[in-house]
Amino acid sequence: MEIVILAVVIALVAVGAISGLVVSSRKKKQLPPSAPSTTPTITAPPAEPHVGDEAEEPREEPRRTIEEVELPEAEAPVVEEPEVIEPAAPEIEIPEPAAGRLVRLRARLARSQNTLGKGLLTLLSREHLDDDTWEEIEDTLITADVGVAPTQELVERLRERVKVLGTRTPADLRALLREELLTLVGTDFDREVKTESDPSSKVPGIVMVVGVNGTGKTTTTGKLARVLVADGKTVVLGAADTFRAAAAEQLTTWGERVGAYTVRGPEGGDPASVAFDAVKEGSEMGVDVVLIDTAGRLHTKTGLMDELGKVKRVVEKHGPLDEILLVLDATTGQNGLVQARVFAEVVDITGIVLTKLDGTAKGGIVVAVQRELGVPVKLVGLGEGPDDLAPFEPEAFVDALIGD
Repeated sequence: MEIVILAVVIALVAVGAISGLVVSSRKKKQLPPSAPSTTPTITAPPAEPHVGDEAEEPREEPRRTIEEVELPEAEAPVVEEPEVIEPAAPEIEIPEPAAGRLVRLRARLARSQNTLGKGLLTLLSREHLDDDTWEEIEDTLITADVGVAPTQELVERLRERVKVLGTRTPADLRALLREELLTLVGTDFDREVKTESDPSSKVPGIVMVVGVNGTGKTTTTGKLARVLVADGKTVVLGAADTFRAAAAEQLTTWGERVGAYTVRGPEGGDPASVAFDAVKEGSEMGVDVVLIDTAGRLHTKTGLMDELGKVKRVVEKHGPLDEILLVLDATTGQNGLVQARVFAEVVDITGIVLTKLDGTAKGGIVVAVQRELGVPVKLVGLGEGPDDLAPFEPEAFVDALIGD
């Protein structure tokens, strides 16, 4: 009985389930179709490719290694040749004419050198010229580097003439002092720088410049070239100072400024060889003057002084030297006289160039060095300017000393 009841229940459940499925199916068939949606469908734009991205396409070939890929040959870079700029030729300077240079130098000398003369005039103008006053006059002259012997001679003549003159007006005293100083300086010397050679020899005038280090020897050689060029002469420079590294460069620069050719040799080379070549080239070029700048030798070095004598002998194989100029620094005073003596023993000095004869010099060295060597001061330099070298004129020098 229980089995029959269980079977009936199962049968009822199954019938109910089937009925539900049938009803559900009918309801679906009766529903109307759904209305289309009014909301638009938004489609995202495709992403923009980034720089360097490439579309991935299917490869028909297998990937190759870097070794298997044939790379195109790189083109050689085009190298542009640098533009070569030729150095501009140095501009030739036109030196100041001698006349204008002398006027300017006289004025400059007058402004800086009249202390000695004014001091003497002040002493001579005293009402009583006793022994003490004459001693002061002597001290003034010696302090100005005139030298002991020339000072004693000058004072002796002044004492005698003042005694004879009697009354002494300022004009009388000035005229008296000027006359005696001119006698002391010397007006009978030939002060012309000799640069003229014998035309028949076809050898230019030869000037050798000597002196110790620091006197302005190389600068003087360059300035002398300017003076000669201003006078219409052609010049060759010989850089025979081979022991000072800057000497040849310095002289070459001076030459380029006025159009003078410079002969030079290797640093530390034989000075005599350079001097010989300079005269030889000057002869071949047909120039008027050859200026030879020698090494600034210490006057205490016997071997170096002997070498200077060798330079002179070698140069004289071409022809005689027209001038041997000794350059002295006017500010060295009595030490310059020691230098002058030694140089005069080695070479025949024919003239003196006094450099730095400005307010720092005492002026009397002109008298002392001429008395020591018996040769004239031919040129003076009063400054660092390129045209601050001029012929020495005794009258202008004395007038500058005593003032107007």
